[in-house]
Amino acid sequence: MYLPQAELGLRSEREQALAKTALALMGDCDVPPTPENYELFYTYSAGENPGVGRVIGDMIAARRPFTATVLQELRDRAFSRDRTERAVESIGETVTASLNETIAKLEEAGRDASAFGNTLTAARGELGGLDSPDGLRKLIGSLVTATKDMEQRTKTLEQELQNSSEQVGELRAQLDNVRRESLTDPLTGIANRKAFDTELLSAMAEARASGEPLALFMCDIDRFKSFNDTWGHQTGDHVLRLVAGCISENTKGRDTAARFGGEEFAVIVRRASLLDAMKLAEQIRGSVQSKKLIKKSTGDVLGSVTISIGVAELSGEESPVELIQRADMCLYRAKHAGRNRVIGEDDPSISPFETDAA
Repeated sequence: MYLPQAELGLRSEREQALAKTALALMGDCDVPPTPENYELFYTYSAGENPGVGRVIGDMIAARRPFTATVLQELRDRAFSRDRTERAVESIGETVTASLNETIAKLEEAGRDASAFGNTLTAARGELGGLDSPDGLRKLIGSLVTATKDMEQRTKTLEQELQNSSEQVGELRAQLDNVRRESLTDPLTGIANRKAFDTELLSAMAEARASGEPLALFMCDIDRFKSFNDTWGHQTGDHVLRLVAGCISENTKGRDTAARFGGEEFAVIVRRASLLDAMKLAEQIRGSVQSKKLIKKSTGDVLGSVTISIGVAELSGEESPVELIQRADMCLYRAKHAGRNRVIGEDDPSISPFETDAA
C-alpha cells in the first residue's frame, strides 16, 4: 500500500521514539540488552500486548527485578501464540499448495485416461474396416505405443502422489511439533499453564462422568528467591529444571505435571483419592530433597532443594478455580508450618471455613 511521504516520516519518528523508550526502560530495569528482550520491551512501549504490558508496568512500578526466568515467561506469553499462529499459517499454506498440485495432477491423469479410452474406441472401430495384415500391424503398433505412454504416465502419477503423501506426512509432523511446543514450558520441558488448564478441565469432566476420584496438588519451591539472589539466575533455572525432573519422574502415565508459573508447579492426579495423592506428593517431596544441587562450573555443593505441597480432592460441582484455590490454601499452610512438607485438605490445621473461603 502506498503511503504519503509525510505519513512515512511520522511512522519513522514514532518507531524511533518507541525504540529509545524501550532501550531506556531496559537500562532502568537492568535488563540484558539482547534482541529478544528488546523485542519484548518494544512491544510493551508500543502497547501491542495489553496483558503482558500490565504485568511489565506493575513490575516497573513496584521496582521488582526482571530475572531471567521472569523475562522468559514474559516472552513466552507475548510471542509464543503469535509464533505458533505464524507457523500454523505457513504449514497450512504449504498443505494447500500441495493439495492443489495433487488435484491438478489427478485432473491431468483423468484427461490422459479419457484420451486413451478414445484411442481404444477408435481402434475398435477401425478393426472392422481392416482388410490387410499391414494395416493390422500398424493398428496394433499404435495401440502398443499408446498403452506404453499410458503406463508411463500412470507410473509418474503414482510417484508424484507418493511424494505428495510423504510431504503431507512431514507437514503433519511439523504441525504436531508446533502444537506440542505451544503446550510445553521451554525452560523445564513439562506442560505449561495453557496445557494444565486444558488438562484440568478434561480430567474433571472424566472424573464426574466415571465417578472416580480426582486430586490436585500445588507445589512451590522453598526459599527460591534466595537461590537466585545468592547464586544467580542460572542456578535458579537449574533448580526449576531439577524440581520439574523429579515431578516428571514420579507422575508418568495418566497424571499431568505442569509448571503453573514462576517457581510453582501443579500435578493433576487422575483416579486418585486424597490419601493416594498425599502418598505421591510425599514421594515427590522426598525425591526433590534427596537431590544435591551442584554448581557445574566449580563442582561446589550448594545444598539441597526442598518443596512444599498442598493437596486437595475434587468435590461436588466445584469449578477448576475453586479446586486450585483449595489446593493453594493447603500449600499456604505447608509453607507456614515450616516448609518442606505435604499438607492435605483433611489436615486439622485447615478449618472448613478456610477451605470454603479459599
